[in-house]
Amino acid sequence: MIERYTMPEMGEIWSEENKYRRWLDVELAVCEAWAKLGKIPQSSLNTIKIKANFLVQRIEEIEKVTKHDVIAFLTSVAEHVGEDSRFIHMGLTSYDVVDTALSLLIVESLDRIEKGLLELRKCLKKQAIKYKKIPCIGRTHGVHAEPITFGFKILIWYEEVNRHLERLKKAREVIGVGRISGSVGTYVHLDPRVEKYALKTLGLKPAPVSTQVLQRDRHAEVMSCLALIATSLEKFALEIRHLQKTEVLELEEPFTKGQKGSSSMPHKRNPVRCERIAGLARIVRGNLQVALENITLWHERDISHSSAERIIFPDSFILTDYLLAETLDIISNWQVYPQRMLQNIQATRGLIFSQAVLLALTQKGLSREEAYRLVQNCSLKSWKDHLDFKKLVTSDPEITSFLSQEEIDRCFSLEPYLAKIDFIFKRVLQ
Repeated sequence: MIERYTMPEMGEIWSEENKYRRWLDVELAVCEAWAKLGKIPQSSLNTIKIKANFLVQRIEEIEKVTKHDVIAFLTSVAEHVGEDSRFIHMGLTSYDVVDTALSLLIVESLDRIEKGLLELRKCLKKQAIKYKKIPCIGRTHGVHAEPITFGFKILIWYEEVNRHLERLKKAREVIGVGRISGSVGTYVHLDPRVEKYALKTLGLKPAPVSTQVLQRDRHAEVMSCLALIATSLEKFALEIRHLQKTEVLELEEPFTKGQKGSSSMPHKRNPVRCERIAGLARIVRGNLQVALENITLWHERDISHSSAERIIFPDSFILTDYLLAETLDIISNWQVYPQRMLQNIQATRGLIFSQAVLLALTQKGLSREEAYRLVQNCSLKSWKDHLDFKKLVTSDPEITSFLSQEEIDRCFSLEPYLAKIDFIFKRVLQ
């Protein structure tokens, strides 16, 4: 089994305790900014920094009465701080705190997702190199096409993860902002210097302009990033599921000691973990639709996005983190069957080399249409009558009038299909 990287668990990041802790971080940063501007006495700031705290249970008790979570939070903090709590939340509206803190939570979560992506990329690179020259059949429309290598297949996934890392970097920049600009974003009861100082302390940038909330296209971009990651992981899982089919059996997800595949059929080794990835990825994609709907708020804000975001962000980040860990473990410990891959290459009795024969004939001066006719005739006969394609080609007088036996033999060699693999790997991994 793989070792999980040591970071806060995603569930801990999105816990109520951590959410309120980030709210308090924002409030304290604003208090420090006001103190620098001489609006809060230094002694009061010291008291606030020492005493400021909260109890989640107490917040929940107060909220049952106030029906307002930020007021309940501030009341709990005030109970700890005492008289100097009058300086807390000075000039702020709720979403100065909530949205800025949400950005902090998202950035922290994206850092964890990035760590997971980097671990997966490292694993994919290792596996791609390991199986770089192991031939397997390439499939288009689910039908045998031409040989590739198993490492080439994994290299495709590796490069896809690279693109996700770039998207994640952009998403972090887009969401790495806060707003401390008051009830409708016009700083009426605030000094813009408060925002600048507080957000710098928190590691965020000020949004150039905002209403009472940060605009939700930012959040939708983050959700789009997660949905794309989850969908790629489903894509990888779907390929593994296909390759684990009994009639294919080139690959299997890990089947651990003591594991059972079926309550009724002891022989079953089912790709249940890959199927789970496929199912859960659908939830992350579905949450993206909600994030897109959240962009369209009334005027300078309404609250229709808030309730949905309390679900989609924790769920999507926790699920994506889980899917990354599952995918990493599966690919690190899967069972690969190169001999079976070779058997599947041979399963069509040479039909997968039809293009090589076609091109060899055109190089002898035949039109493409005439060469295609000759090769397809042999191909259809091979398929219908279960005959060896190479033998049919060799015994066809029209074809052999153009191609020697040595030239035909070269058409049925695997070597040309491996010849450019090093070039592709070098271009991707350089």
